[in-house]
Amino acid sequence: MPKDIHTGRYGIEPGTTVKLDKLDPSDTSGFTGKDSDEPQESQKINEQLRGLQERLYAEHKRSILVILQGMDTAGKDGVIHRVFQGVNPQGVRVAHFGVPSQEELDHDFLWRVHQQTPEKGEIVIFNRSHYESVLVERVHKLVAPEVWQRRYKEINDFERLLSDDQTTVLKFFLHISKDEQKKRLQERLDDPTKEWKFSSNDLPERRLWDEYMSAYEDALSKTSTKWAPWHWIPSNHKWFRDLIVSRIIVKMMEKLDMKYPKLSQDPKSIIIK
Repeated sequence: MPKDIHTGRYGIEPGTTVKLDKLDPSDTSGFTGKDSDEPQESQKINEQLRGLQERLYAEHKRSILVILQGMDTAGKDGVIHRVFQGVNPQGVRVAHFGVPSQEELDHDFLWRVHQQTPEKGEIVIFNRSHYESVLVERVHKLVAPEVWQRRYKEINDFERLLSDDQTTVLKFFLHISKDEQKKRLQERLDDPTKEWKFSSNDLPERRLWDEYMSAYEDALSKTSTKWAPWHWIPSNHKWFRDLIVSRIIVKMMEKLDMKYPKLSQDPKSIIIK
């Protein structure tokens, strides 16, 4: 597995105008994924993440929010399964946001989201997120344009609040091509063990591909900030998608310089009888 992939190239700088047709969802930084040491490298990254997560949990001073967005079949579930494989479930939680309930609709659009943000020492993964309010609700015209347009600022302010409270926010857009989505949808129909993943909504949503791409471009352009950066992740190749997400998370957690807490007295002075 390549050691010299520059993950920084997948970050979206604040103020950048994103054009998704200029970003190759099949990109692998020139590598094939067939390197003989791929399993060892994946295991090494998983072990690093496990150790860092344990320190985060033990230190109990900060938290991490990982946001996964992407079109259907982009691999949100796959990332959760493979990137966080073997991590202590005591300190990791997945939150999924479906169609809002009536109670949730009776509050502001961030109300239900704030209740799912991580506690100190915890990693929370959003499988879809508050960004549905500037994606699905925009594309399906569920709210007026002036409503979803103001939400970009409200999202930025919300994520700034989390950041100021020692929550590191990492956002990943899993970028696949329309052709790759077609292939993966067909695989669900062809494989009896995957049929359950196919939804009657998949095809109507697919017909709105261009509208979703425009909505994603605006979201990525207007909400990638210093305190909550977006990364676009080429996701046509699952092995590369998982590798890049893993490396970005590990690199970020290493920068936190987390420490195991120490006992208030010298451990050598404690006698266990």
